[in-house]
Amino acid sequence: MKSEEHNRQQTRRNAPPSQEQAAKRGARQAQQQKPRRKVRRSFWRRWGWGVAALVLVLIVGVIVWAVRAQASEIAGVVTYKNLSRDHVTGKVTYPQNPPVGGAHNAIWQNCGIYRTPVANENAVHSLEHGAVWITYQPQLGAQDIAQLQNLVRGHSYALLSPYPGLPAPVVASAWGAQLRVTSAPDPRLAQFLKKYEQGPQTPEPGAPCSGGTGTPDKR
Repeated sequence: MKSEEHNRQQTRRNAPPSQEQAAKRGARQAQQQKPRRKVRRSFWRRWGWGVAALVLVLIVGVIVWAVRAQASEIAGVVTYKNLSRDHVTGKVTYPQNPPVGGAHNAIWQNCGIYRTPVANENAVHSLEHGAVWITYQPQLGAQDIAQLQNLVRGHSYALLSPYPGLPAPVVASAWGAQLRVTSAPDPRLAQFLKKYEQGPQTPEPGAPCSGGTGTPDKR
C-alpha cells in the first residue's frame, strides 16, 4: 500500500503543470515585464523629441559646413607648401611664374598700382605680409587694365603690375597660392582677392605693405 501511495505521489510530481498553473506563471512574468516597458516608454516620451532634434541639428550642421567649404574653394587655384622665407640679396630663380613665395629681398614692395614691372624678390616679401599680387601681360587691352585697377583700388594689401613673360593674360598670386585667368572680368579674381588678402595663408599677418620700396602710381 505504501508503495502504491508513493508511486501516485511520484506521478503527480512528474506530471506536466496544469493550464491554470501555466496561466498564473505567465501572468507573473507579464507583471514583472510591465515596469521595464514603462521605463522604456517614459524615456522616449521624455527624451525622444530631444534626441531627434539633436540628430536633426547635427545633420543640418554637416550640410551647412559642406556647402560653405565647397563655396570657399575657387576653381583653378593651385597651392604650394614648404616655401622658404629666407632673406637674400640679388636675383632669385623661382619655380613658379610669377613666384608665390620663397627666398626674397629683405625689403618689401609697397602695395598699390604700378604701370611698370616690379622686382620678384620685393613682391614676394609683400606676399609674406599678406598681399595679393595681380599681374597681367603688358599687351593686355586698356579696358582690361582699367578693370584690374578698379579691382585693386582701395585695398591696402594688393599689388598690380605688368609682368613680361606671364603664362596667362592675368595671374593672381598670394603666398602659396596662384590663379591663372584668361580675362580681367573673370569673377574669380575678386574671389581670390577677398580670400587671400591678409588670408589664413599669410606667414606674417599685419606686417606692413607700405614703408618699403617702390612708388605706386595709385593706391
